[in-house]
Amino acid sequence: ACALGRTPRAAVRCPPAGACFSAHLDNVSYAEARGACDRRRGGLAWVSGEPELRLLLGLLAKAAVPAPALFWVGLKRNASACTHEEQPLRGFSWEGVEDGLAPQEVPAALGRWLQEPLRSCLTARCAGLHLAPDPGDGPGWGWKE
Repeated sequence: ACALGRTPRAAVRCPPAGACFSAHLDNVSYAEARGACDRRRGGLAWVSGEPELRLLLGLLAKAAVPAPALFWVGLKRNASACTHEEQPLRGFSWEGVEDGLAPQEVPAALGRWLQEPLRSCLTARCAGLHLAPDPGDGPGWGWKE
């Protein structure tokens, strides 16, 4: 899986088991990021739990990404889906998950939104992983539409 952001550098991190994650730092749209990952025989990164989140944040730290920065990951809400403020991912789901099946239960720890997504049931929307300067009172990251 890969995440794309700004600047033409890349970093890779592979856990002992599972898929490798790479960060390709370039200023592109969601569709361009998805296409770039497809060309690399991967897909936009998705996070099913805290271990994957820590791995992805560690990868971005290794790439020495300056904050603030926004990285496209496979977090998308289709036009037929509504915003659900009570859910950690707010009605968004992970695109490109093997067999199209994303984990049904999302850990509450993944529900960190820096800015709440627009309330809608009519338009497709994408969200990315936003890195912010560390505020000193917790992680400097969150999802942002």
